[in-house]
Amino acid sequence: MTTIRQLSSLEPEFLSTLDALLAFESGTDESIERAVGEILADVRSVGDKAVLHYTQRFDHLDAKTMFDLELPRSALEEALTNLPQAQRQALETAATRVAEYHQRQLAASWEYTEGDGTRLGQKVTPLDRVGLYVPGGKASYPSSVLMNAIPAKVAGVGELIMVVPTPRGERNLLVLAAAAITGVDRVYTIGGAQAVAALAYGTQTIPQVDKIVGPGNAYVAAAKRRVFGTVGIDMVAGPSEVLVISDGSGNPDWVAMDLFAQAEHDELAQSILLCTDSGFIEKVAASIEKLLPEMPRRETISTSLKNRGALILVRSLDEACAIANRIAPEHLELSVAESALEGDHLLDKIRHAGAIFIGHWSVEALGDYCAGPNHVLPTMRSARFSSPLGVYDFQKRTSIVQVSKAGAQTLGKVASILAHGEGLTAHARSAEFRLV
Repeated sequence: MTTIRQLSSLEPEFLSTLDALLAFESGTDESIERAVGEILADVRSVGDKAVLHYTQRFDHLDAKTMFDLELPRSALEEALTNLPQAQRQALETAATRVAEYHQRQLAASWEYTEGDGTRLGQKVTPLDRVGLYVPGGKASYPSSVLMNAIPAKVAGVGELIMVVPTPRGERNLLVLAAAAITGVDRVYTIGGAQAVAALAYGTQTIPQVDKIVGPGNAYVAAAKRRVFGTVGIDMVAGPSEVLVISDGSGNPDWVAMDLFAQAEHDELAQSILLCTDSGFIEKVAASIEKLLPEMPRRETISTSLKNRGALILVRSLDEACAIANRIAPEHLELSVAESALEGDHLLDKIRHAGAIFIGHWSVEALGDYCAGPNHVLPTMRSARFSSPLGVYDFQKRTSIVQVSKAGAQTLGKVASILAHGEGLTAHARSAEFRLV
């Protein structure tokens, strides 16, 4: 029998219980930090030789040079050609939808001219080079290639370098085919902290990138944290999360399976139901017991639901929205009747969520693969201040300032006063020199 806690917002200690359930320590242990620190230092000082050493050691690849670790474009195209037709069509359909969505995110440069001729604006330019980390071996995610590579390409990134480990030479055709479809420029079969280091610092073969994106294990996450500042990173993501808000109008089997879909990621994933109907909660609990035995990853699901899951009875949908804002989930499903969705009443009440899926048919799994919006989303309550990965993550903004002679007379006096107030005489004088 699977144990998933059942809570009620009526309980006096509900909020403290909820906060304890949400709490997650994202830090890595000391052994991981030490190992990552050594790998980063080695790659930074030695370069290719260190990357080869760690790839041979951890991935058991008999590579003599970095040339042996780079996949030619023909290998990517061959993987695409050899895909079963159904998989190729699905991959291409998903890629098209993701690209169409992200095209709408493109930011443009802008400027305006003031009455005295002073010109101000913002120049938007793409990053020159980006590194994409993709998990390899058995944990292979072609969807990660689509979600990271496509917005980079839409933004106009000059060069996209993908790293993907191939332990014991095990390559995933879908991942390589996704790289072909999205136009990844170079692919290296390296992984772990050594791959992050190679991208962050550059080696004799791999050029330094401006930003590193993509998911990875604890070693990859630790490495990304450490190189941030030398290069940009997308985020250090925590375990996957889903929050389902229900009014009891849905199918309990659907809701149970939606909870499973997050729980099967790993034991630390979090699946929570907020529901106004106690009877429906019991039905969902029964569906969990009924459906779990047929799940290939049932042990992982069971552990996740037991340790970090919950079925929570709430007073109303309005209260559910307030609790949702406290949780700030990665994925939020509004699994409610059509009448409750009219006028976007509930949607307007949600302020903090990575992605919102509206109605019984909008299952979160569609967002993972092919709906269009990005599936790289803020976790661990960071949706309070962070956003999904997008084209804007691969563009940077530069301020444009062209002050006219007349404008310098007005602005120079203002700057002089403020600079003297801060005790920065040279700042003030440099502005005063322009005064006629």
